[in-house]
Amino acid sequence: MVRPPEALTTLPRRFTSPLRSPRLTAHLGLWLATAFAVCFATGLISHAIQHPPGWFAWPSRPVQLYRITQGLHVATGLACLPLLTAKVWSVFPKLFAWPPVRGVPHALERAAVALLSGAALFELVTGLLNIAYRYSLMPFGFVGAHYWTAWLLIGALLLHVAAKLPVVRAAPAVDRSRRGVLTLVGAAAAAITLATVGQTVRPLRRLALLAPRLPDVGPQGVPVNKTAAAAGVTAVDDTYRLVVTGPGGRHALSLADLRALPQHTVSLPIACVEGWSAGAEWTGVRVADLLRLVGADELDLPVTVESLQRDGGYRTSTLDPGPARDPLTLLALRIGGAPLHPDHGYPCRLIAPNRPGVLQTKWVGAITVVPS
Repeated sequence: MVRPPEALTTLPRRFTSPLRSPRLTAHLGLWLATAFAVCFATGLISHAIQHPPGWFAWPSRPVQLYRITQGLHVATGLACLPLLTAKVWSVFPKLFAWPPVRGVPHALERAAVALLSGAALFELVTGLLNIAYRYSLMPFGFVGAHYWTAWLLIGALLLHVAAKLPVVRAAPAVDRSRRGVLTLVGAAAAAITLATVGQTVRPLRRLALLAPRLPDVGPQGVPVNKTAAAAGVTAVDDTYRLVVTGPGGRHALSLADLRALPQHTVSLPIACVEGWSAGAEWTGVRVADLLRLVGADELDLPVTVESLQRDGGYRTSTLDPGPARDPLTLLALRIGGAPLHPDHGYPCRLIAPNRPGVLQTKWVGAITVVPS
């Protein structure tokens, strides 16, 4: 067997910190596994809401639920950064052990570790790029790549935990000096969390130094991901009509028609997949009232909401029967008592409880209910 350069084979002898120990590595691994598990579970929820399989149904109440789960998803993902760094540090000398493979079982173990490490790094880097809106740095579809790699990660993680459980049980307790390492890593994870979670938890807003979106920075005090200009929606004139279609017919409603219908005001958050959320007071027409105009208010049918924007993966969204008929679900015309800013969806936008912001369709041009 050809030996690698001496610089590599002597690396383990150069990294001999007495702070490293099997028990320390085990503690860091359990912390990291817990954070990844929470991040994975909440990520699955978000993915299922946006791309629902046939068996999945997401309720409209409690109205803050998605705000909490997605905020937790981003927070635990960010907390994984210092945890993963510390975990790699704790086993760094073993990465260059020679020979690299000592039999089939050892080869399988190292392959699983390589898969786990690569998947973890990919998930954290792409997650960071997503919340920072740096999609141009990802030459692939973020949603699909992030979702399927998450399954690889969690599978490799379960195998790794199962393989290392005997080592964890046999390792001695962590002494005082190594507890300092755990404290430092925990403090780093807490600091990163506090520096970003203010975009979800409003009382911590002043601490959110790393948050890409603050809850009250944007037109009318609410952040914006996609502007009207970016969506290709120009000024709406007097020719605007909202087309509502259902089993009972078709109505084309002007803005004046919409304003003449009964108006309702609700307090609901906008909660986006990037982790930020902001509460606001919305006023408009209940979607259930619009469905009543076309004889669909009592039908157990989904509702398609279509935007005026020219294209995009979320140009249309679907409301399940329950949320569509929830009295909190509005076609909003106003926010905070004022007409919607163009970047918030003027002339009207969907606002529904417990729903990702990307599905709160802006610049609504059509609402359709079609019997199956």
